[in-house]
Amino acid sequence: MNALVTGCAGFVGSQLTESLLEDGHEVLGVDVLLDNYAPALKLANLSRAREHKGFRFARLDLAAAPLEPLVEQCDTVFHLAAEPGVRTSWGARFASYEHNNVLATQRLLEATMRWPEKRVVYASSSSVYGDAERLPTCEETLPKPFSPYGVTKLAAEHLCVLYHGNHGVAAVALRYFSVYGPRQRPDMAFNRFCRAALRDQPITVFGDGRQTRDFTFVHDVVSATRAAAIAPAAPGRVYNVGGGSRVSVRDVLGHIASLRGRPLELHYEDGESGDVRHTGADTSRARRDLGFRPTTSVEVGLHAEFEWMREQERRPLRAAAG
Repeated sequence: MNALVTGCAGFVGSQLTESLLEDGHEVLGVDVLLDNYAPALKLANLSRAREHKGFRFARLDLAAAPLEPLVEQCDTVFHLAAEPGVRTSWGARFASYEHNNVLATQRLLEATMRWPEKRVVYASSSSVYGDAERLPTCEETLPKPFSPYGVTKLAAEHLCVLYHGNHGVAAVALRYFSVYGPRQRPDMAFNRFCRAALRDQPITVFGDGRQTRDFTFVHDVVSATRAAAIAPAAPGRVYNVGGGSRVSVRDVLGHIASLRGRPLELHYEDGESGDVRHTGADTSRARRDLGFRPTTSVEVGLHAEFEWMREQERRPLRAAAG
């Protein structure tokens, strides 16, 4: 496989890139290095990828740069580039979400129209469902985003489906559910919880902690993403990618306390705009078409993230070369 991976320096994108390289595929990685968190952290995510001869990196803006030359070089496109985050998508920054999530996707699909047989795997989000009426939630459930971020992810997902229907582009969308694991973004809950626990700092919890999520380990997400690139039935469809069980935030905090070996200091605050109460994925379609079966329990995956965070705390970040 000769793959184009957009968002290659991100949490999931960097681990997808490494997985492909380790199996002998060539990867052209693209990332604009958004300022939503330190670009040095993102460049550090690429340190292993840069050890492979089959990896090339380009820093560019998908919403502005010429994209046909990039698509022409590859046979598969993994489109993970996006502006993430529910809580930061309100207000003036929404224009950035439009730019990086909707316009960037539309331009990439336009560029792919010359080669409609090339598979495009788009990373969507469970945020498109909002407060789903039924749990677990299947793909036929009417999406009702509860945040501006969810709106942009759904818009880009619809673009994938309509470019497939109108122009035959072999696009497939994956709705990731609450991905966690090593390299998780600094603003995400597990990262914040583990970091605070290791620093013996109080932890702020938004809401009462009884809200539940279908937490999905990053390696399982990578497996599903790669499967979507080759599954014959996938083009034109959307798939849930979930971890297989709903867990409350309080249960997660209990696991972290056990890993630390002593209780945590918890401060509860009101839930923030855009946060939903529960999520849960019905992954029957992904099991049938992609052969997807998550293999990592929250206990095992959380231990992996906690140990990764422990290592990060032991050695200061050395900014990677550009």
